[in-house]
Amino acid sequence: MGDVADRDLPRRAARRTARLAALPLGYAGRTALGLGKRLGGAPAETVMTEIQQRTAEQLFRTLGELKGGAMKFGQALSVLEAALPEEVAGPYREQLTKLQDAAPPMPTQTVREQIEKALGPDWREQLVWLDGGPTAAASIGQVHRGRWHDGRDVAVKVQYPGAGEALHSDLRQLARLGRTIAPVMPGIDVKPLVEEMQARAVEELDYELEAEAQRTFAEAFRGDPHIAVPDVVAVGGEVLVSSWMESSGSLATVIREGSQEERDHYGELFAEFVFAGPSRTGMLHADPHPGNYRTIPDEDGNPGRLGVLDFGAVARLEGHGLPAAMGRLIRIAADNDPGGLEAGLRAEGFLKDRTRVEPELLLDYLSPFVEPAQVERFKFSREWMRTTFQRINDPRQPTYTVALKLNLPPSYLLIHRTWLGGIGVLSQLEAEAPFRQILTDYLPGFASA
Repeated sequence: MGDVADRDLPRRAARRTARLAALPLGYAGRTALGLGKRLGGAPAETVMTEIQQRTAEQLFRTLGELKGGAMKFGQALSVLEAALPEEVAGPYREQLTKLQDAAPPMPTQTVREQIEKALGPDWREQLVWLDGGPTAAASIGQVHRGRWHDGRDVAVKVQYPGAGEALHSDLRQLARLGRTIAPVMPGIDVKPLVEEMQARAVEELDYELEAEAQRTFAEAFRGDPHIAVPDVVAVGGEVLVSSWMESSGSLATVIREGSQEERDHYGELFAEFVFAGPSRTGMLHADPHPGNYRTIPDEDGNPGRLGVLDFGAVARLEGHGLPAAMGRLIRIAADNDPGGLEAGLRAEGFLKDRTRVEPELLLDYLSPFVEPAQVERFKFSREWMRTTFQRINDPRQPTYTVALKLNLPPSYLLIHRTWLGGIGVLSQLEAEAPFRQILTDYLPGFASA
């Protein structure tokens, strides 16, 4: 499948580029075929839906098989799947959710070569047992279960050889293809998503930096009754060894088959971690796709703690936490004060002096972040997210112009995307959670606005 047999991703660079480049050609061919069907009398909406479905199936199948930046881009899109129109998302949801929890593995010999390069020729004296197959595989690496020399079970995360070159090459190609991919993802702005991934690619490839962030989170949540973060055991080059976390699955599993109790329970813990993490660590875990979150039942098999993995995408925040201004503005909006919201946005530089915008439109534009904070318990759902995003991203609606007028400072970009991705996960979970109380407890400025 795809690059399964590749021992070195860059060796197949030409083929990878060709497969990505074929995506818009496939779309163009289907569009021409669709035009023929329309001339033959087929309804326009039926034809467009069929074109989108087939193109999306090709897109996500290709992204999943190529790993690297292609798969990472697909995973980022999968988090926002709930915002897509049902007639578009429904037929290829399976392709999207596959990207959240799985990927083709690399050969065992390649894994051993990577470990030896990272931990040295005597690595078997430290890692006394290693599972022959991966327990998880993702965009730039895969995880094997092993046993450390002191008897601890460990998770051995091994980066694919040449993952860095493949990641940068894929993202450059996807940036060029952004306009042709966009029709498949109506309502989702592809270009800034790829730009953000390009900006953070170097950090995600640095396992030493990831280990530093993971140690900070593990210490901050040690003994926490709700959140579990594995300890770092060893790190070197392109290998990261962590303590093993026993779990029953991931949030992707809960999305597919979880009970409502599990959806509500783990959805609440997920939201709590998103906002509690910055206040405890000064960092934001900025990769909210469901495969990074593991469900840990209690001794009786009931929903228990939420395990958090993969600290490669982390935003190191100024002022050791989320900006208090963000909490104040969300609270003002949640209290339905359009005039106060406009004044606050101007004071913080989100609206420039000469920019004019209706205050009520600002409230409407921020509704995905504000509505969940207006009630004691909010029910997230695909339908809510879909209708909300269709409304604010419809060029025919006045709210659409607000995005063009807002001046989002660079320090807020990753926070904004992470929060948006978190809402996407909660909507896929169809979880009900005390979102307002979570913001009161953990978002600076919200309680005291």
